[in-house]
Amino acid sequence: MKTWMELAWRSLLAAGLLAVGADLAVAQGSAAKPEGRAPDTLYQEHCAACHHPQRTGAMGPALLPESLARLRRPEALKVIGEGRVATQMPAFKDKLAAAELQALAQWIYTPVLPAPGWSDADIRASRVETAGAAGWPARPRWRADPMNLFVVVEGGDHHISLVDGDRFEVIHRFPSRYALHGGPKFTPDGRFVFFGSRDGWITKYDLWNLEVVAEVRAGLNMRNVAVSGDGRWVMAANYLPHNVVLFDAQLQLVRHWPTSTADGQSTSRVSAVYDATPRKSFIAAMKDSPELWELAWDGSRLRRTVLDEPLDDFFFDQDYRHAMGATRKRADGTAGAQVVDLDQQRRVAELPIAGMPHLGSGITFAWNGTTVLASPNLEGGIVDVIDMKTWRPVRSIPTPGPGFFMRSHEKTPFAWTDSMMSPTGKDTLTLIDKRTLEVAGRIREPGRTLAHIEFTKDGRYALASVWEMDGALVIYDAATFREVKRLPMKRPVGKYNVWNKITRSEGTSH
Repeated sequence: MKTWMELAWRSLLAAGLLAVGADLAVAQGSAAKPEGRAPDTLYQEHCAACHHPQRTGAMGPALLPESLARLRRPEALKVIGEGRVATQMPAFKDKLAAAELQALAQWIYTPVLPAPGWSDADIRASRVETAGAAGWPARPRWRADPMNLFVVVEGGDHHISLVDGDRFEVIHRFPSRYALHGGPKFTPDGRFVFFGSRDGWITKYDLWNLEVVAEVRAGLNMRNVAVSGDGRWVMAANYLPHNVVLFDAQLQLVRHWPTSTADGQSTSRVSAVYDATPRKSFIAAMKDSPELWELAWDGSRLRRTVLDEPLDDFFFDQDYRHAMGATRKRADGTAGAQVVDLDQQRRVAELPIAGMPHLGSGITFAWNGTTVLASPNLEGGIVDVIDMKTWRPVRSIPTPGPGFFMRSHEKTPFAWTDSMMSPTGKDTLTLIDKRTLEVAGRIREPGRTLAHIEFTKDGRYALASVWEMDGALVIYDAATFREVKRLPMKRPVGKYNVWNKITRSEGTSH
């Protein structure tokens, strides 16, 4: 069986990404610190061997503006100067002058012109698989309930931890691709999980045998991946190139669709793609054009819904007839959200939500004889609750500040939301009683960021992240709100329960 690094190295050779650039000794530079060299020259001498001459990524991640969107420039400068712990990224502060480090850190945020491409041939050449994977045992190598397993993404050092949801112990830990994004997606038996990275890599991992099955690079900058409810198809949503890409479950390329507008005059980045199992289709929202696409799982059918405004992220009702999406800020500074009927292929309502709702992290639940949608807000310290029959507001629930994630479970009367976007309230979780729509309590981790809740399979325990490098996974009793246990982790940015994901729990994102 191949290690993760062996797979990564093979994929780079297959794609031909290491064919050009300096050797490693040259890439690390000499002890001299000459002044005044242009940043593109510095890059080719010191960076190209690991990050590719066109900055599209090789052994190291892509260094494109799209890929660096969440890395602040001061942090990029720090990484270049000091290196990155537990990776092959060396420190250059003793090899380059301060002005050169600064120039290089600024330059990597500029666009590559002409924009690099990624063809079907590139996709196919990038694919690698582990020999013998088809013969691995169809049972877990570990003792725990495979349906109550948590997959925890540790962004601090780019690892994955697998946690037993009954004993709250780490079963296994392994390295991941750089900057995973969009949440892992599972096959319906819970055996395989698919990870997507911002650099466009899709990794298929066997949770039962604790091994990588296959990898492929779907694009140069990817938003997320979706897996069909029958486990047979995988779709990638790309920023670069502008397309969606369909694979079979073995990550063999089926085809891609350029995201051209209906009139063919322009193309668009893709905001996100999600599986809609009741419809046997994938739903994708365009970021730069007001269109929502529905593609049959096998790619045999494409339906476009043309809207007035693009959707930045979106969410579904439980039968997947309606997609509810947030719109970006308009010229007058306002934003909002809209409801799209996927059968009628048109907008049917405007959601009366101010600020910037994060509908991709919304939840639904029964309340007072109806079903409501509750969503955190990225700009306001509030949770908006909307009646999904009338699409009218029911309640606005105050929180300590703007939040990003909200979670619940069918077997708990409480919804949990963070305020992680708030400078002062980021250390607080707010617990809302779904029966009364009132605040039932708060949990704090003073001075630290507390975020992203997920529940155990039975809803008895809630797991939260202390979102720091010296962070932790904290387990709470969902009825008493008392801490039960904590596991030290490196910035655990997200955790995902297999059962809740594959059953499309009303309390978790889909």
